Amino acid sequence: MDLEKFIRTVPDFPIKGINFYDITTLFDNKITFNYIIQLLSKRYESKGLDKIVAIEARGFILGSALAHSLDLGFVPIRKKGKLPYKTISNTYSLEYGEDTIEIHVDAINSNEKVLLVDDLIATGGTAQASANLVEQLNGQLYECCFIIDLPELGGSKNLIDDGHNVYSILSLEEK
Repeated sequence: MDLEKFIRTVPDFPIKGINFYDITTLFDNKITFNYIIQLLSKRYESKGLDKIVAIEARGFILGSALAHSLDLGFVPIRKKGKLPYKTISNTYSLEYGEDTIEIHVDAINSNEKVLLVDDLIATGGTAQASANLVEQLNGQLYECCFIIDLPELGGSKNLIDDGHNVYSILSLEEK
């Protein structure tokens, strides 16, 4: 299925010079959304995963549906101050600034095998910070999974260089 034709590109969002790849158009179409979940479920169904860890916000959509499909637990990684219990955090750089993410201290048990999920990887700052949080909790990060990779921005390469497995459904050239 040609998923790329369902992705809307929004120029100059959230700031001038950034192209935002809007995947809500993949999610609001039941055929493309089900296709993505089935594709990923098939890829991960026999990997012995314990939990899906997803990054706020669009990663939650993908991650929760995938966790449900695979009958796994779901762990959210959220922006600073959004989780109600004790957390650990990691601050990282974005294409357009800096941010901090957090995870509950008891979200992952030692040696649980987890899949990290988000919608898109660009520079990889959020994904790397999330991978670091999983490792701080002694989780075994099986793979980092994305719908879209923007390889020229280097995020997937940085994750791979740090020893992480990376999978993306689509690889797009920056427009």
